[in-house]
Amino acid sequence: MTSSEHDGRLGEEFLTPGSSSFTEFLTAHRPGLLPMRRPFPDGVRAAPDRFPHGTTVLALTYRDGVLIAGDRRATMGNLIAQRDLEKVHPADDYTAVAFAGTVGLALDMVKLYQVELKHFEKIEGIPMTLKAKANRLAGMIRQNLGQAMQGLAVVPLLAGYDAKAPEGARGRIFDFEITGGPYEKYDFHAEGSGSPYARGALKKLFRAGMSRHEAALAALHALYDAADDDSATGGPDLNRRIFPTVSVITEDGFERLPESETGELSREMVAQRLGRPDGPNAMP
Repeated sequence: MTSSEHDGRLGEEFLTPGSSSFTEFLTAHRPGLLPMRRPFPDGVRAAPDRFPHGTTVLALTYRDGVLIAGDRRATMGNLIAQRDLEKVHPADDYTAVAFAGTVGLALDMVKLYQVELKHFEKIEGIPMTLKAKANRLAGMIRQNLGQAMQGLAVVPLLAGYDAKAPEGARGRIFDFEITGGPYEKYDFHAEGSGSPYARGALKKLFRAGMSRHEAALAALHALYDAADDDSATGGPDLNRRIFPTVSVITEDGFERLPESETGELSREMVAQRLGRPDGPNAMP
């Protein structure tokens, strides 16, 4: 602790000009506060059943922007660790991030990323471009590579509304791998243990220009298919009133669909499944 911290004054590190990156500031002055520090000695791996893991998240573009959604289940091995986990979070007014992987690290990384975007805007006076936001998140994931190799991976999904993109292409989706590479995905994408089944459903159900209602139903059908084949993914729990998290980002900004709306959509989707257990046919 510095002398300035004893008398309440800011330390020199706060008064010295530097980067607009809050993560770089912490790396230089308080590295112990970073979530991406390695908790185990070299050669030691995390036991897969000791840490809660989040599972399936997805995003798809629609007429007004982009929709991002996730199931609510977290697992530890064969146990359900949590039934109502929030995996979709606003990063700023026009960007959202969802995650699969180690829950504790993911939540810390999301909080740091939110501060990172705010810090940049305060220092530079302008918000980052969406591509720059994707690159900044990629850098944070790259710093977590050591922990990922030890079994504590975080795989986020980034969705945003890009007002500078051409009309009809303003909803954008970015996927990442554990070494930090950002990849833009078009139309839809899913991550997590149930993602192969969710992507298969979206491949069947997605079409350009869907309404918000149609896009939300497609997302819920995709998560239902993921839960049907992946034990780590949770479907809508009508008895406990626990429904997937569904959010949209449009020219008006980030909006999480209220619980009443996701509940109504979930019941509509389950009613459709009573008639067609394998889900609806492909969109024309």
